[in-house]
Amino acid sequence: MEALILFLVGHEKHGPCQMGGGDIKIPDWRIYKVENAPELMQVERALASHGLRDPWLRNEVWRYNKKEFGTHGERLRLVLFRGFKWGLLAAVGTVLVEKAFFSSDDHHH
Repeated sequence: MEALILFLVGHEKHGPCQMGGGDIKIPDWRIYKVENAPELMQVERALASHGLRDPWLRNEVWRYNKKEFGTHGERLRLVLFRGFKWGLLAAVGTVLVEKAFFSSDDHHH
């Protein structure tokens, strides 16, 4: 029974962040402040103009950390062009193989 409990709860020698074999550094929540993200300050001011306040806005600050996640343009470029070189290489290779092995002059019959 103890073995089952240890299996379900986790082993004593591993912390919850070390189960996969690598160390994961969890940042301290106090480093994320709405004042550090101008975009969220704008949201906060817009809400305040209507007499509202979002207590969970701080949870979105990590998304605007440009050191760790880059700017919006950098992230957009990464998403749009990820795998572009290999995709272009595959497309050119496919065209070359089709031209070399499957070309025929009679397209209409």
